[in-house]
Amino acid sequence: QVQLVESGGGLVQAGDSLRLSCAVSGLGFSSYDMGWFRQAPGKEREFVAAIKRSGGGTYYADSVKGRFTISRDNAKKTVYLQMNSLKPEDTAGYYCAASFGAASLSAGRALQSTSYDYWGRGTQVSVSS
Repeated sequence: QVQLVESGGGLVQAGDSLRLSCAVSGLGFSSYDMGWFRQAPGKEREFVAAIKRSGGGTYYADSVKGRFTISRDNAKKTVYLQMNSLKPEDTAGYYCAASFGAASLSAGRALQSTSYDYWGRGTQVSVSS
């Protein structure tokens, strides 16, 4: 059974930092590209960041570039999202996702939620002003 379990969310103030984790089980983690998405109330789910299965390539949404860092530890089967300089507009549920394919995701496909095969249930991040 494939499981993706996010943790690390919480309520913080603007300017603070959080590190989200996503622990994966039930699949060959090192064969999957991993992504983070977020969804705020009343809004569509949006891409945040992605990392290739090798860890050698990353993609970011323009809104988080320079503030967020995605990383992975294949030995621990975990993907991380370090979020610095948080803003109230970062408030959302954050979801990790896993994508399997013959080749790693391109930049264009990494942004699309339909490129991902498995999803976690999410962790809430709330940023107060």
